[in-house]
Amino acid sequence: MKDSQFRWLGLCAAALALLLGYQVAGQKDRKVAEAVIYRATPVPDRILLTWRGDPATTAAVTWRTDATVAGGVAQIAVAEDGPLFVKKAKAVNAVVEKGPENYHSVQFTGLQPDSQYVYRVGDGTNWSDWNQFRTAAAGPAPLEFIYVGDAQNDLYSLWSRLIRQGYSDAPKARFILHAGDLVNRGVMDYEWGEWHAAAGWINRSVFSVPTPGNHEYAAGDDKVRRLTGHWRKQFTLPENGVAGLEETNYWFDIQGVRIVSMNSNERQQEQTAWLDKLLANNPNKWTILTFHHPILSTAKGRDNKELREMWQPVFDKYRVDIVLTGHDHTYGRSNVATGTSTQKGGTVYVVSVSGPKMYSLEREPWMQRAAEDTQLYQIIRVDGKQLRYEARTARGALYDAFTLTKVSGKPNKISNPRVMEPEHLRTEAERAAIIKESAVRKAEQEKKAAK
Repeated sequence: MKDSQFRWLGLCAAALALLLGYQVAGQKDRKVAEAVIYRATPVPDRILLTWRGDPATTAAVTWRTDATVAGGVAQIAVAEDGPLFVKKAKAVNAVVEKGPENYHSVQFTGLQPDSQYVYRVGDGTNWSDWNQFRTAAAGPAPLEFIYVGDAQNDLYSLWSRLIRQGYSDAPKARFILHAGDLVNRGVMDYEWGEWHAAAGWINRSVFSVPTPGNHEYAAGDDKVRRLTGHWRKQFTLPENGVAGLEETNYWFDIQGVRIVSMNSNERQQEQTAWLDKLLANNPNKWTILTFHHPILSTAKGRDNKELREMWQPVFDKYRVDIVLTGHDHTYGRSNVATGTSTQKGGTVYVVSVSGPKMYSLEREPWMQRAAEDTQLYQIIRVDGKQLRYEARTARGALYDAFTLTKVSGKPNKISNPRVMEPEHLRTEAERAAIIKESAVRKAEQEKKAAK
């Protein structure tokens, strides 16, 4: 090729690069709509593992497609060291909830305890990848799980690193417990899309145990607040709670631990009697409760006195071991709490936040450890007579820890080892600046509303 031809090609390449540069520069401020990013397609997405039945012998999987996929199917097989399991996979037809997008759910039953399985979902032609999970052991056995408070907002950009760091620190966790406000606006589909995208494939291999927060509720035209329709479409959960609160108020037993989800948003009084009856017949050594609104709040203005007066006597009566909550967007953790004058007590209460939305904390005597402006995940390990708890920051630093030890006929004994990380609390100057900024913002909003 002649030099002139090389020069000509070079000029053409430079011109094309310049043209493309102008095009990119002209489009640099264009934002792709969330509805486009998270729209459904014929290919399965939002694949999620949960339980509706016994974690030792069952599993449930839910996924989404667009409305063109009328039927769904899942395949499952015992995991093997190579690919030959594919020929042995059994098919299970899905229940389909139709709408603008179709949600498909399958329950796998008759599984063997403490065994590894592989599964995939699709329509018989278009499939997801094969994913793995392990069933729970049939009786008491060491148990590890992750607990997170409100994820709520900036899920894909700022919550994603936390949940992935949590998984990296506890890759053998049996499940992830979400203490409400998984998203900011439960009626917005794209926010659920962000929530699923943030955790990614983790949701396909680690079971989810969610309880609803106030942001999963919204008022309709009649001004009545109701649970978002997205909840039951994408979570296949137990229906063994108070009638009318299916898949929000529920319980299951796993490896010697009773896990109970209470719905703190509605019908609280009915759940009081239900919980009393449930815990009166509990063969497990450990009892762990989760709900959204804490009965020991980390700010005076957020106190849930009525809820505390309803539920804490039951917690004390049966010596519930630990209560895991969210809502207050700060961190607070008690010692073994003293019960009421007529009850036994002995519960540890935790308020935590995993997402980036932060509030102010007001220190109370019940707090053994507290934090502001800190995203946290908690790893809880139960083994025999001991429960070990760790709270870690978004970068994986150990922020809080304690150990509970069972003592026959008495409240649990608690050990609080020294944690090197200093408490993350705002300075007085920082508090003043936040109050001033909030006042300015409120004034601007009022001025705008007056126009």
